[in-house]
Amino acid sequence: MSGWRARLARLAPRTLFARLSLILLAGMGAAQLLSAGLAVGERDDVNMGAMVDTVETDLRSAVALLDRLPRAERAAWLPCLEHGGYRFLAGPGDAGPPVQAPLSLRVLRSATRALAATHAFSANTVAGERERFQVHVRLADGDPVTIEFRPRRGLPLSPWLPYVLAGQFVLVALSCWAAVRLATAPLRDLADAADALGPDLRPSALRETGPSEVARAARAMNAMQRRIAGYVDERMRILAAIAHDLQTPITRMRLRVDMMDDPVQQQRLGADLLELQGLVREGLDYARAMHGQAETACPTDIASLLDSIAFDYRDGGASVQVEGARGAVLSTRPKALRRIVCNLVDNALRYAGTADIVLDCAQPQRPAIRVLDRGPGIPDAALDAVFEPFFRLEGSRNRDTGGSGLGLAIARRLAASLPGELTLHNRAEGGLEARLVLQRA
Repeated sequence: MSGWRARLARLAPRTLFARLSLILLAGMGAAQLLSAGLAVGERDDVNMGAMVDTVETDLRSAVALLDRLPRAERAAWLPCLEHGGYRFLAGPGDAGPPVQAPLSLRVLRSATRALAATHAFSANTVAGERERFQVHVRLADGDPVTIEFRPRRGLPLSPWLPYVLAGQFVLVALSCWAAVRLATAPLRDLADAADALGPDLRPSALRETGPSEVARAARAMNAMQRRIAGYVDERMRILAAIAHDLQTPITRMRLRVDMMDDPVQQQRLGADLLELQGLVREGLDYARAMHGQAETACPTDIASLLDSIAFDYRDGGASVQVEGARGAVLSTRPKALRRIVCNLVDNALRYAGTADIVLDCAQPQRPAIRVLDRGPGIPDAALDAVFEPFFRLEGSRNRDTGGSGLGLAIARRLAASLPGELTLHNRAEGGLEARLVLQRA
């Protein structure tokens, strides 16, 4: 049973819109076919009853007429007595087995009521593709006459009936489509609002209109978004206050360290204070990158931005080179993009001493910025884990080499808000590649 359920689950449509449409169309189609079948069956049954009642009257009159006709004139009259469901034949007819078909038996009972009181007769089935049977009658002068019945199971269907049914099905399909679309539209709006709640957690208001259930869900969603935004803003204010308040004792401690007589302890404590100050500053930067107000996007020359970053690093004595496509203009957030690239370059310089920035526009709708280094690389199992806040690797990329473990986390958060995708890859020739793929609007 579970196997069948798994197969049905794979065959079922993925979207709620498609599933509801399929269910409604299947139900309406089945109901339409069932009602059409019942109507045709009822029509055939009524028609058969009328035909059986007519057979009894017509057969009694026809046999009485043949009895009164001269023997020489009977053959000429036989075609005139033919009806849609039976005909008269001169002679004894064909032999065959007894009548057993339900429809033939129903007609035979009507013929029996018409003939039993006045004439001797017998009946048998006639072989053939269609259902037939014959009634053999002896007229008053002893001549045999055969009545061959061809029972019809129903009246032929009108040629326009399939078109009418097809038109009805189209109307039902359109009605189902409109109903399902109206029912699923609020779900799409909710999903869009949830997707719009990006890394900065800024709310996207829903329209509080429509049916009462939809309006209530929209109001609840808007209220939830406002509460989330309020909690985030409050947390940002708390973090900013903590970071600001920590600067004062750290500054006092640095002043006291500068007054120490022991140079070794002075150097160690000074390094610890600098690291503590860096942690406070980068922790606040991470919170801002995750929850801060979004920068307005504007057309930006990516190659020029990368050149300016490289010039700044080279002015400071670092080995940073830029290569790749030129003239790539993208609507993005230049300050956030600069912060991402700088974090990646800092990471490369810290562990490899040099960094190469490559702008790849092989896919114009998805330009990529690659920051390459020739350092020790990262184990494949940890390529995604290093984006977690405060995550550090043992060995060459640990706390002793500097850094707080927040640079890559901040870069990925900012990349998601551009929007873009930031990933790390080990290079075949050695070193690490940080790849930022942007999305062109």
